[in-house]
Amino acid sequence: MTAPKVNPNPKPHTGSGPKDAGSTRLSTLGAGADGPLAQALRHSAALNEEKMDELQRVAIVGAGRLGTALVDTLRAAGTQVDGPLRRGEAPPPRASVVLLCVPDQAISEAAAEIPAGPLVGHCSGATDLTVLGDHLAFSLHPLMTVPAQGSPDFANVACAVSGHPIGLALARQLGMRPIEIADADRAAYHAAAAMASNFLVTLEDAAARLGATAGLSREDLLPLVRASVENWAQLGPDALTGPIMRGDVDTIAKHRKALAERTADLLNVYDAMVEATRR
Repeated sequence: MTAPKVNPNPKPHTGSGPKDAGSTRLSTLGAGADGPLAQALRHSAALNEEKMDELQRVAIVGAGRLGTALVDTLRAAGTQVDGPLRRGEAPPPRASVVLLCVPDQAISEAAAEIPAGPLVGHCSGATDLTVLGDHLAFSLHPLMTVPAQGSPDFANVACAVSGHPIGLALARQLGMRPIEIADADRAAYHAAAAMASNFLVTLEDAAARLGATAGLSREDLLPLVRASVENWAQLGPDALTGPIMRGDVDTIAKHRKALAERTADLLNVYDAMVEATRR
């Protein structure tokens, strides 16, 4: 592959552009004396008034990282929670809300096992509500990763919601910032999340592989990674530094030579990133 073209006299990025549309879609649900869950459910005509005393009873299906974390956090917030239940384990009849924390491909089957009555939601970012069948449905997708160890902090985390307003209420009960995502925007939303999280890990691992050939450890690169993310959070694309922004063709050629000699399989990745950064 030929070396990517680099503008030797790049124009500085002004950082101007359209206002973040997502910021205009932040949704809230006011909390009253009975709490946000009771308020949201009270607006549902599908619920019988005789069940008003059970409105804050939530069943979590799925005993993985997310399901376990949601149970712990909701309980700490004062919500009555059943679970985490295993897939195939029936939620108790007293549950007014059932939240499925299962893999995307298992949502439809898990929803079909829930008897009619409670509100049913899923935690998938890429899946619409049709997989929940005839249930009064909602979705709730925390825009975060859940660590294998330790308790995650949901406070102020963005959370994609859709469907019944119980999703908004649950997000607020967890301390998150609800953002309404339309079905037509789900694929773009989830792709952006994958790029921001999954691809970042892949890219940093590639840097660590190359760095290891020069004696660098992952810990050596970590301060640089953290500073870059923090700078991007404050400045957006104006946080870019380095030879590509300077139009330093000679240094980029040296980079490509080192990659070709030491980690040849990463050369195409480097070239693609040069092109994307140059734009």
